[in-house]
Amino acid sequence: MAQNASARLTGRPGWQRLWSDERTRGLIYQLLVVLGLALVVAFIVSNTIANLQRVGLASGFGFLSEQAFFDINQKLIEYSSTSTFGRALIVGMLNTVLVSAMGIVAATGIGFVAGVLRLSPNFLLSRMVGAWVEITRNVPLLLQIIFWWVLLTGLPKVRESLTIGDSVVLNNRGVRLPAPLFEAGFEWVAAALLAGVAAAVFVARWARRRQELSGQSFPVAWTGLVLIAGLPLLVYWIAGAPVAWDVPRPTKFNFVGGFNVTPELVALWIALSTYTGAFISEIVRAGILSVSKGQTEAAGALGLRPGQTMRLVVIPQALRVIIPPLTSQYLNLTKNSSLAIAIGYQDLVSVGGTILNQSGQALEVVGIWMAVYLSLSLLTSMFMNWYNRKIALVER
Repeated sequence: MAQNASARLTGRPGWQRLWSDERTRGLIYQLLVVLGLALVVAFIVSNTIANLQRVGLASGFGFLSEQAFFDINQKLIEYSSTSTFGRALIVGMLNTVLVSAMGIVAATGIGFVAGVLRLSPNFLLSRMVGAWVEITRNVPLLLQIIFWWVLLTGLPKVRESLTIGDSVVLNNRGVRLPAPLFEAGFEWVAAALLAGVAAAVFVARWARRRQELSGQSFPVAWTGLVLIAGLPLLVYWIAGAPVAWDVPRPTKFNFVGGFNVTPELVALWIALSTYTGAFISEIVRAGILSVSKGQTEAAGALGLRPGQTMRLVVIPQALRVIIPPLTSQYLNLTKNSSLAIAIGYQDLVSVGGTILNQSGQALEVVGIWMAVYLSLSLLTSMFMNWYNRKIALVER
């Protein structure tokens, strides 16, 4: 009765009134699109599984528990040829994370320094930095990786190794450095380091609030340096230096002791850092130029030195322009690390390719690649978005 009465009042049946509502109609369209995509995906998956079964390939991730039968020369965790495919993929993933993290740190430093120097009033310095930026940005990254790899593998052979201070060895197999051996009592040094970092963060926040209220500055940098470096060194001395060093020693055919950094890792790191740093320098330069010149003039009128003006006035405002495109460069660096396969650095893609050839599980390996790179990209984006919100201007 109620529906009939409503239909008589509006003059249209209930389904017509429901369809005329824009929000409801939009939801129906979206539901139909999602349903269609689900059917397409289900058809592709079903067809793929049937084809795999037809050629005798079993689907699934059970192959990850099989023995790998290959070595990895650069590893952060224990691994041997008797380990499983799953552990090999973890080693490759850690290698990818290692070179990506190192590249992000180095590229950020290179980019900020180059971006500031390109705005230097020194004609020769700014032009030299500008020429480097243009050359680096316009040469393909793959060629730069190969260039640095060829250069590093051209170092002297093992028997003609270069030594620095009888503890660092350079040859065409990489850089061999002393390895720390932690002894009893080192846990106190680690605790002192964590306490120093926490204290430095507390002092920095306190100094910022104090300056906002009173205008008085505080030597945060020197205080943080003393807390982060001085406190652990003091505890290290009191604990009796609980760290021994395993120094590289020559043998008949190679060096033993310490740990070796392969030329592939160094070449990939340098290429990724300089290539991405060149792009970041342009982002930094654009961010600095976006700050009104009146801000610099006002800072000079208050008696701030040029270094203080750049650090306290210009850079904090420029960061709001720099951070969004900087995030994209971090993501590009992480994904570009997959070019390591060209020089034999065993990252996730290289290790996964070997596993794919041995097991034949192409879809599963490619799925793992996609999941890992997607996860790394999303985590990086989440952190950068959080930092971007943290430094955003707060309207009063």
